[in-house]
Amino acid sequence: MKSKSNKLKTRIFDIIQIGNVHDIPSRLFDMLIAAVIIISLAGTIMSTYVEFAPYEPVLEVIELVTVIIFTIEYILRIWTADLLYPDKSRARAILAFVFSMSGIIDLLTFFPYYLPIFIPAGAVAFRVFRVIRIFRLFKINSRYDAFNVILDVINEKKKQIFSSVIMILILMVASSLCMYSLEHEAQPEVFKNAFSGIWWSTSTLLTIGYGDIYPVTAGGRIMAIVISFLGVGMVAIPTGIISAGFVESYTKINKIVFREEERPINFVAGVVAEDHPWKDKAVKDIVFPPETVLVLVIRDEEETVPRGDTVLRAGDVLILGARHFDEQNNIRLTEIKIKDEHNWVGLPIKKLDISRQSLIVMIKRKGKIIVPEGDTVIRSGDDVMIYSKDSKARG
Repeated sequence: MKSKSNKLKTRIFDIIQIGNVHDIPSRLFDMLIAAVIIISLAGTIMSTYVEFAPYEPVLEVIELVTVIIFTIEYILRIWTADLLYPDKSRARAILAFVFSMSGIIDLLTFFPYYLPIFIPAGAVAFRVFRVIRIFRLFKINSRYDAFNVILDVINEKKKQIFSSVIMILILMVASSLCMYSLEHEAQPEVFKNAFSGIWWSTSTLLTIGYGDIYPVTAGGRIMAIVISFLGVGMVAIPTGIISAGFVESYTKINKIVFREEERPINFVAGVVAEDHPWKDKAVKDIVFPPETVLVLVIRDEEETVPRGDTVLRAGDVLILGARHFDEQNNIRLTEIKIKDEHNWVGLPIKKLDISRQSLIVMIKRKGKIIVPEGDTVIRSGDDVMIYSKDSKARG
């Protein structure tokens, strides 16, 4: 019986949380809540129009139904709070949800409706809280990255934004003091003290421009022009910070999402010789190394994209693609061209003075690949491929 109750609670939790595309009941619940919020807000707006006064009983019924739905949803979220916070006890999980921003918004969307029952005198004031329901739309959109990115950007750039806001406040106070000294004698009733120009500086710097307070002296107007130019620049600072944060955030997201697709690919070319085992074989019958693909076949200077039934012939140039080698473990592959004056010329591999962390894995000589052995002698013109691992990587 307890397992059935747990399954029911888990299923309800999955439904009332932000749903995924494949969970139809959860998606329908999200759409229902969104529709209820919109209908509730529409009813609130319509109740402010005199023209809709005859429909007030209908609007009250809409209000009652939406409040009941919000109440039931809140109770379900309280019931499943321990699934939302699995690392907490049930009591702590409920408290964590109730005092979370999401829980407070959910509570304020319906609780003020019941308050006039207990406090009739505050009925009008409590109706203001209905506007808070609009914030619940953010919960529906939280499965998309738009709103999460806004919060992430503000959090990451909070120090820069705070600094720019402080600069704006300093400029507001300074401009208020300057305007007081220039305009006090001409307009003593408007610029009464040092801080009476704060409203003017706010409207000027933030380009609100109500114009109820303005300078009349020549010096005051010149100062107003200077402050207006400074205000445009100051307001642009936090805007630029946030814009740059958006670009950085979305660039980071794209790198994470498309990391595998953006990984570079290395290409190598090889020629099918007369004695090569791939000669006269169809591509579908060839077992290529893991994570290696035949990209192109060049035959008689014509480039062909190979298909499964493409038969390879002697003289074909094969372009093979493979995933880029990851050097995060300090492993390096180096190709050395051996010249006449190189001190390796004429020496067998076993006598070469190379690090124990290095290994010769291949020698290319006159177009042929030689698998190196201890007695293999290095010759002038050889291309030597060396595999090495930095000893620091072991630390």
